Amino acid sequence: MNEDTGQRGAAGGGRRAHIGSFTSAGGRGITTAALDPATGELTLLGATGVLADPSYLALAPDAPVLYAVSEGEHGTAAAFALGAEGPYPLGDPEPVGGAGPTHLSVAGPWLLTAHYTSGGVGALRRTPGGGLTGPPAVLGHQGSGPDPDRQTGPHAHQVLPDPSGRWAVCVDLGTDSLRVLALDPAGDTARPPLPPRPHAETALRPGSGPRHLAFHPGGRHLYVLNELAPTLTVCRWDPEKGAAEPLAEVPVAPGEASEYVRGYPSALVADPDGRFLWAAVRGHDAIAVLALDEDGAGAALTASVDCGGVWPRDLALDPVGRRLYAANERSGDVTWFDVDPETGLPHRAGSVDVPAATCVVFA
Repeated sequence: MNEDTGQRGAAGGGRRAHIGSFTSAGGRGITTAALDPATGELTLLGATGVLADPSYLALAPDAPVLYAVSEGEHGTAAAFALGAEGPYPLGDPEPVGGAGPTHLSVAGPWLLTAHYTSGGVGALRRTPGGGLTGPPAVLGHQGSGPDPDRQTGPHAHQVLPDPSGRWAVCVDLGTDSLRVLALDPAGDTARPPLPPRPHAETALRPGSGPRHLAFHPGGRHLYVLNELAPTLTVCRWDPEKGAAEPLAEVPVAPGEASEYVRGYPSALVADPDGRFLWAAVRGHDAIAVLALDEDGAGAALTASVDCGGVWPRDLALDPVGRRLYAANERSGDVTWFDVDPETGLPHRAGSVDVPAATCVVFA
């Protein structure tokens, strides 16, 4: 890594956390920390600032590789090998074919990117070693919503494969919709893989501003976190047809909080056991706890706790699902919580300074 934070210790083997940040707001780029599995404590090891504004990160499921988007006017994505000394670039950043990429995910041979500013979804080919090669395939989108400040055009905010691996779902804040993309079937090595293609679109409540989603571990429901209204939309998911059906919309902030400050919910995490959801609500500096029905078809707000900082942009569970980590962008920290296994309630356990923190992933 090309910058040392001066906080080495616990630098041996074991789990690592990688933390994205906005370099334009004083962030260090991608910060790496050692994870103590017994306490959840993070010990900063160093940072690399070779990529501007790496606001979202994703891990390759089949190689020790970390991917990052550079959230700029001319968006790019980069691959980093995870070596003993930290991430190091695997080639140059590749253009994603859109402006303001805010999210990325791995879908088989493709790295998918969601472009907030230009509104499309990009797909870059992954090489056998985990690197990236262009040019990207780009799926554009059209439409708008009723909010004159935020919904004059499409704003893709996240794109995520479903548990079956047959589909990817794009959340579009600008058009109040979910777009389903069909993924190329795996296993056909006689031809190059085909890029994702449009399959279906589901309308959500006008003005809700969907931002992020999470799938129930059972694979039959998905949950959409809405940024322009502090709510969660529960949808039935049909993995055979690649179809989403909205069922209900529930609050993620107490009524009295919703009346005075716009919530700007940002990130959503599902309990691996399918019993809880946790949502970051930036305007209230809070983490919402939602209890799920046994089959995942119903969700209800049960608690709202302080996020430990200011403007929680991202949430992540540790590798075993016992602790929750909040990347608090404006206070510049990552705060972790022990999660009560019976109630899902997070209890603050510690924090570490990471300027302009935006995202946390564990390797």
